[in-house]
Amino acid sequence: MSSPLRFDGRVVLVTGAGGGLGRAYALAFAERGASVVVNDLGGDIKGHGKSSSAADRVVQEIRAKGGKAVANYDSVEAGEKLVQATLDAFGKIDILINNAGILRDRSFARISDEDWDIIHKVHLRGSFLVTRAAWNHMKNQKFGRIIMTSSAAGIYGNFGQANYSAAKLGLLGLANTLAVEGKKYNIHCNTIAPTAGSRLTQTVMPPAMVDAFKPEYVAPLVLWLCHERCQENSGLFEVGAGWIGKLRWERSLGAVVRQKNHLMTPEAVEHNWEKICNFDNAQAPQEIGESLVMLNAVLNQIESQDVSPNPIGHSAPTSSSVINPAKCIGQKLPEFTYEYTHLQPILYALGVGMSTKDPDSLKFLFEGSEEFCCLPTFAVIPAQGSMIDGSISSIPGFNFDFTRALHGEQYLELYKPFPTSGKLTSQTTIADILDKGSGALILLDVHTYHGKDLLCYNQFSVFVVGAGGFGGKRSSEKAKVTVEAPKRPPDAVITDATTVDQAALYRLSGDWNPLHIEPGFAALGGFQKPILHGLCTLGFAARHVLKHFANNDVTKFKTVKIRFAKPVFPGQTLQTEMWKEGNRIHIQTKVKETGNFAIVGAYVDLVSSSMQPSAKEPKATELQSDLIFQEMGRRIKEVGNELVKKINAVFQWNINKDNKPTVQWTIDLKNGSGEVYQGPARGKADAIFTVSDEDFMNLILGKINPQKAFITGKLKVKGNIMLSQKLGTIFQQYAKL
Repeated sequence: MSSPLRFDGRVVLVTGAGGGLGRAYALAFAERGASVVVNDLGGDIKGHGKSSSAADRVVQEIRAKGGKAVANYDSVEAGEKLVQATLDAFGKIDILINNAGILRDRSFARISDEDWDIIHKVHLRGSFLVTRAAWNHMKNQKFGRIIMTSSAAGIYGNFGQANYSAAKLGLLGLANTLAVEGKKYNIHCNTIAPTAGSRLTQTVMPPAMVDAFKPEYVAPLVLWLCHERCQENSGLFEVGAGWIGKLRWERSLGAVVRQKNHLMTPEAVEHNWEKICNFDNAQAPQEIGESLVMLNAVLNQIESQDVSPNPIGHSAPTSSSVINPAKCIGQKLPEFTYEYTHLQPILYALGVGMSTKDPDSLKFLFEGSEEFCCLPTFAVIPAQGSMIDGSISSIPGFNFDFTRALHGEQYLELYKPFPTSGKLTSQTTIADILDKGSGALILLDVHTYHGKDLLCYNQFSVFVVGAGGFGGKRSSEKAKVTVEAPKRPPDAVITDATTVDQAALYRLSGDWNPLHIEPGFAALGGFQKPILHGLCTLGFAARHVLKHFANNDVTKFKTVKIRFAKPVFPGQTLQTEMWKEGNRIHIQTKVKETGNFAIVGAYVDLVSSSMQPSAKEPKATELQSDLIFQEMGRRIKEVGNELVKKINAVFQWNINKDNKPTVQWTIDLKNGSGEVYQGPARGKADAIFTVSDEDFMNLILGKINPQKAFITGKLKVKGNIMLSQKLGTIFQQYAKL
């Protein structure tokens, strides 16, 4: 269990802390070591009057328990005074809880100007003034936690509380903007909508309910949101009676009701109203950029429409008319040729942050080096080129605007080191298309060859915004899956700063998308400035692993899988965290300045040391089954792609000796041209078999019937047991010594 949440050395200002929720917060913070400023004007629930007694009582409670607290009696409309009192008492301000409030409940027709104005002055303007006074102090110390107190009335509306509801929802908008602006200074701002017994809620809740909804049931959430371990930002939470729920905005997929070169009409809106209001497969946008991306996609869709007239009210082409999986899956793009000299690998190395400052990098940057070689992830370059040359638009049933496509994940598997120059050919196949509701996920498999030698296999996972809803499947066995990092501190961390020209340099490797260099185009995509290529970030992370765990030996690099989470801006610092588990290095990369994760669920597989040739001491075969797998690997390599097409499965074998797990072998007949290697499956195995070395040999020699071995427990099978039937063919043709 994690250590208790303490606030020793922290200074907290709680407004409206003379009773109810504010008192509960003040007591809870003080109990856990914080110095607390207890602010309360001491007026009644309508904002009349003034008294010091409420704040003084809470201060006395805190001090009686050994805590540190001072009282303040100013109105929140005098925000500077509250913050100055905090600085005078404790020298700084770390946490601000905007809790003060009053009520002037009236039905809408009876609300006076005074009723409206005073509610906004106390709730909205008061929170603004106190927060503004604290803001620069938090910025300078690079830490701040702010809580805004909204209300269910602000979220849902409530009879007789139009003034209160408007102010409370305004606080949410204020909090969300502060969360955006404060993020880089480690200032987090969250909003709560509490339900608790207090002077305010007793006017709208029966007495029994007031007693049941104790303020102490809200305080723990507030303390967690304000602790340095909590990274929540811009969240909205309903809380009460011991329950906490997070709220989010949700948006229907909607409908495009405007046609190119035609007037937009209310009849078209009426015709599409059901679709506009249908929340099946709804989206949950989290930032304004997502809204701008969606609108940009709409504009592209409209501009790509046929200009022939349509009937009034006829909706824009739907996602099902854009992508037809039955026609697309299995289709191959024209073969793509990539010819290069030593210049391209050097440009790529510079593009992903290599520098002559590091002597170990010279072999990737100087063609005259005796060890001159390509970074392993250079293998994404020819593969990507096979997709961005425009030929993908020629696939039947695959008509969509690629400006709506987002690169979601990337998988790369190397079969041999890349030549430093040459002529490569790449073959791209539409492996699968998934319906994710808000969009379509397209899996593109790319095999790259040098002559007849298969060099590498890439899988691009591309998400097309707005192209979902065609009734397709949501998952695929063909997808290379990400893997979560271990729940422990990383074994190694490498920090590497990108330059402001990093994207401009990486573009020279062939990805010319203006999103990465032209500010106006980036703004259309919802970004404040051009972003770094996701594959450039991949290059940074992968070379960090190569340097730290493989001593920059490219022959040890086998596989990388990555999910792109958040964009990186050129000039930001990348921090790659790494965990070693056997031959697999789990990785995640975050932007140091913001704490946002750019890469998650990622890993690099290194070649097993047992697969590396050793000049000192050849590895002796300890198990009889080793000979079978080694021979099987040699023979499968000869037939190549034929067996992969026929079997399309990955089998993992756990071999025991003397009732103890001894070795694992994987027969991969799904990826690349197929291979057999020692070690667990990279990614998910379709079927896993566990058997003793002796029984395995008897199975191969036909001395044991496989079904009988399974029934008697000598052979254990997990996963898709039906696939095991295909093993008979493999063993008969490729496993006989």
